Amino acid sequence: MSDARDATPYDALFLLSFGGPEGPDDVIPFLENVTRGRGIPKERLKEVGEHYFLFGGVSPINDQNRALLDALRKDFAGHGLDLPVYWGNRNWAPYLTDTLREMVADGRRRILVLATSAYASYSGCRQYRENLADSLAALEAEGLDLPKVDKLRHYFNHEGFLEPMVEGVLQSLADLPEDVRDGAHIAFSTHSIPTASADTSGPVEDHGDGGAYVKQHLDVAQLIADAVRERTGVDHPWQLVYQSRSGAPHIPWLEPDICDHLEERHAAGVPAVVISPIGFVSDHMEVLYDLDTEAKAKAAELGLPMRRSATVGADPRFAAAIRDLVVERAAVERGAEVTPCALGALGASHNLCPVGCCPARAARPAAAGVDSPYA
Repeated sequence: MSDARDATPYDALFLLSFGGPEGPDDVIPFLENVTRGRGIPKERLKEVGEHYFLFGGVSPINDQNRALLDALRKDFAGHGLDLPVYWGNRNWAPYLTDTLREMVADGRRRILVLATSAYASYSGCRQYRENLADSLAALEAEGLDLPKVDKLRHYFNHEGFLEPMVEGVLQSLADLPEDVRDGAHIAFSTHSIPTASADTSGPVEDHGDGGAYVKQHLDVAQLIADAVRERTGVDHPWQLVYQSRSGAPHIPWLEPDICDHLEERHAAGVPAVVISPIGFVSDHMEVLYDLDTEAKAKAAELGLPMRRSATVGADPRFAAAIRDLVVERAAVERGAEVTPCALGALGASHNLCPVGCCPARAARPAAAGVDSPYA
């Protein structure tokens, strides 16, 4: 690109995340925020809350977002990109609406949003857009002048997102005992979602058979496995697996579950497993509990050597990738020709979510898409 420092027309970046409790007293109110409107009894929330209480009632996600916020600010400043970065959450302080209100008070008129979810799905994209629309409606009701809000495209196949995960798998393989290393199986793990949601993820043309959600994860898994083979000379078998299922047992969700997969691979004679959590940007609660606690315990029970590779987190290469995506989108908005960074078979994702993309369970307005009421 001709000028890697130009974010025009944007005057701010909004790091938008899920949020998490920061102490024992926050756990149940946080879970009530997450599940509001779903009719989940408080007793069930207390059961889920036990996951957080194992870690002192603190989710690591907020500190991880603070680290990413710091990494982005340092990267932007170090490369002459004059763009302030704000942070807000959907389900806990700092809340999305409060951060947007702060940005309006600071005079921000054209905002670009980075969601901490790399893939297409209702919960990973459209729900963020619905929450943005809710917040804009709240500010409009307060009589504030609304900024124009856009969202960065999905970054699952950007080199700066992929390379830290490749390195994480290589480090995990190197940490296995030498006699089981070359035969190790790689389990690429992501959040399970209802199969109906998976099948309708992404644009309409991608719907069916897992939709864009499964296609994108398979593309990332293949890219990482190929890179590992090129750097080690070993072709490790791999499979996409799922974790963190919730909801009614009679509703089909994506499978296999990671713990069931460990049992199956052990029965098949696999000597070791590396779990690569490609569906997660950082080591938040689903990684710490479902992988580092439950899956680790299952592997120990089976006597199966297991290592869990790192998520991207605040890796400088990821921060640089976000800078690249910001500059790319800004250039597109200015009408310039750009060559987006996108590895693998799927190419660069869309900048504007089309009508029918990751449809809602019930029709609700969503910002930053073709059908946005706040264009």
